[in-house]
Amino acid sequence: MSLATTAGKSVFITGASSGLGRQMAIEFSRRGYAVALTARRLEALQELQRELQGQGAARVFVAALDVTDEAALAQVFAEARAFLGSIDIVVANAGVGHHGKIGKLAFAKVRETVNTNITGFMATVDAAMRCFREQGQGHLVGISSVAAFRGMPAGGVYGASKAAVSTYLQALRAETYGSGIRVTTLSPGFIDTPINRGAKSRPFVITLERGGKLLVDLIERRVERATVPRWPWALVARLLAVLPTAVIARLK
Repeated sequence: MSLATTAGKSVFITGASSGLGRQMAIEFSRRGYAVALTARRLEALQELQRELQGQGAARVFVAALDVTDEAALAQVFAEARAFLGSIDIVVANAGVGHHGKIGKLAFAKVRETVNTNITGFMATVDAAMRCFREQGQGHLVGISSVAAFRGMPAGGVYGASKAAVSTYLQALRAETYGSGIRVTTLSPGFIDTPINRGAKSRPFVITLERGGKLLVDLIERRVERATVPRWPWALVARLLAVLPTAVIARLK
């Protein structure tokens, strides 16, 4: 998609202070989009704002936001919409990635994962849909994970939270079918971000820059769902779903 076709287009991203959210913000801005960037860390967002503006970004709105705070979500969406004029794309990306065996992982981390990755995600989608229905159009993008395809040792809470993302968006896609609202589910494999750098193994890992480009390419194509990158993860995901538990257990 050229700069000419993206002129006037806008995107709202949660979890934009680091990792995939930050890289998508950079990639969208390079393509001529106006961007609304939110995260809990305002200083990191302001630093990114200065960086993008220094590179000639169209318009950059930033706001501190905890996605588990419904009132704050409503306020920030209203402020971003007023600044941008409209919100064409919402990328529900904010999330945490705690891993540990069930019964051994501190339950405070389990609760944080559920609150952020499920409750916060659903609250973001709810706010986005209210905005889109008022506008009569919009594109909702949810960042799931290949971890959603199979419960893995030490990955139970994270995988379950991402499975919730995928299932929720399946329902939303059916609810909005035939309307001016599109729904995309993207399931990244290992992309080199802080959330997975402590992992024992990162098969098929790709750079953050390549990951960000692939994500935005798929969003612009308005796909319904995709792994990122598509290969080999589209095949691996299918294999994971059918492997016997005895095989999965050896991966712990």
